[in-house]
Amino acid sequence: MEYCVFTEPQQGFSYREQLAHAQAAERAGFDGWFRSDHYLRMGPGSPLPGPTDAWTTLAGLARETSRLRLGTLVSSVTYRQPGVLAIQVAQIDEMSDGRVELGLGTGWFEQEHRAYSIPFPAKRFGMLEEQLAVITGLWQTPAGESFSFEGEHYRLEDSPALPKPVQERVPVIVGGGGPKRTPAIAARFATEFNIGFQPEDVVAEKFAGVQAACREIGRDPQSLTLSVALPTLAGATEADLARRAEAIGDSIDTFRGDVNITGGRDEIVAKVERLRALGAQRVYFQLMDIRDLDQVDYLGSEVLPHLPR
Repeated sequence: MEYCVFTEPQQGFSYREQLAHAQAAERAGFDGWFRSDHYLRMGPGSPLPGPTDAWTTLAGLARETSRLRLGTLVSSVTYRQPGVLAIQVAQIDEMSDGRVELGLGTGWFEQEHRAYSIPFPAKRFGMLEEQLAVITGLWQTPAGESFSFEGEHYRLEDSPALPKPVQERVPVIVGGGGPKRTPAIAARFATEFNIGFQPEDVVAEKFAGVQAACREIGRDPQSLTLSVALPTLAGATEADLARRAEAIGDSIDTFRGDVNITGGRDEIVAKVERLRALGAQRVYFQLMDIRDLDQVDYLGSEVLPHLPR
């Protein structure tokens, strides 16, 4: 089992605050630090200091951390051309000595596209499939050979397919709740399938669906890592939990339920054990208040040592 922090910096956090959070996660013993890839705050509240670019942020963190896995959960195919993204990720992989992971999805937040003049096509699954084919194809092309691709959305002609990542295979994360297309794409291209913000019965259903998609193409389902990403509030006392819920504009009564990770050590351990029994091999703790480094420290000192590995 692996345990990662997952953040939403578009909600109003600077690069320096993300840096402090990632370094706190590294000290606390987490395996990775991942961030969303959005350009617009969701919901009410101040938009200051404004958005930060996910891959620019990760490039900085690559030089300011030493052990954490770093990546997106997930980038949208609407933001970048696949050839450029392949170069960006490969470069950050070198900057981090081989610690980068690429999460890629179709995107969904139409308003942010309008806010920054980013095209938002109605049909994007074809773009996702082609981007994954291009990016992985570029990385896997042997040095000294060229890569070409002819698709509906992208065309590459005699690309030198450089630079190469440091890792022999950069982990690729595909996630989502789609019943057919998403699991099929994950089975074909991903090293990890992620399902987020769902109760345990849905998690089990989605895991079974992507494993079936693997078998349909002759892939060993055990070769695909299964993961979950869940909103998290952690604290030793009810007062700690209530304070942290209030800081993110929620209440502990509404936050608790059959989806989120909530409570002290014993509650969190029990939740993770259930997720593990469903097949989860990696858990992303979504921490919304990036300024709350004490919550990271609590998870590291009081919870992580008791979680299954």
